[in-house]
Parts: sequence; C-alpha cells; structure tokens
Amino acid sequence: MNGKTVPALSRQEAMQQLLQGVADDKAGYARLLELLDEQFDAAIRHQRERLGSIAAAIGTLVDTLESRRARRVELATVLAGPAPTMAAIFALLRPESRARVQEDWAALEQMVGAAKAGGKRNGDLLAEQYTIMQRVLHGEDQLYEPV
Repeated sequence: MNGKTVPALSRQEAMQQLLQGVADDKAGYARLLELLDEQFDAAIRHQRERLGSIAAAIGTLVDTLESRRARRVELATVLAGPAPTMAAIFALLRPESRARVQEDWAALEQMVGAAKAGGKRNGDLLAEQYTIMQRVLHGEDQLYEPV
C-alpha cells in the first residue's frame, strides 16, 4: 500500500465508498476513452498544441484513477482482509445488489482493457509519426552502397 491508513470506518461505510469508487471509475474511464479518441484524432491531424492539452488531461485523469484504485484496495482490505479479491467483496453483498455490482465491475474491467488498447494504438501512431519525421529530416540510413 502507499503508507496511508484508512480512517476508522464501519464496514457499511467502507463498502459504500468502495462501490462509489467503482461508479466513479466507470465515469472516469468513459472520459479517458473519449480523451484517447481525441488524442488519436489530434495525432492524425498533426495538431501539436491540442495533443499537449489532451496529454495533460489524460495525465491528470490517470492520476485520479490510480488514486481511486489504491483507495479501493485499502477499502477491500478493510472488508475482506489481506490480499482481497473482488469475488470476496461480491460475496459480502446481498444477492439483489451483487448482480448489479458484478455487472458494473465487468463493465469497468472492459473499459480498462479498451483504454489500454487505445493507449497502445495512440502510442504506436505517435511513434510511427516520429520515425517518419526523423527520416524526412535526417534521411534514411542506406542499407546498400550505391554502385
């Protein structure tokens, strides 16, 4: 963990905060996916200033998401003990709440995967653009000597 301690919370408060964090992360990842699409569009259009502002927004959002993830781990540890799993958290819920939370968690996991794929797509595009620009500016290394 990050050395912070979770203030004394009732189990109900810890669960409410954990579930609210999942809901907040769903909204956060929806925004991250939008930003990644905007970043891709800006990269295709070679909009350097726009890329910079989008990158700053992505950085801030990723920091927030990471902070919430760390908090979720702390809360899950309060609820389910050391090395908690979401399955253990789900087991603590009433059946009527459990299905909804499991759906939310599955949706969040899917969004995380989509964000990773979008980040890789954007990184690959930007790397390719950089490589092309280097070739244009500095020429391409000759593999064969002219005859």
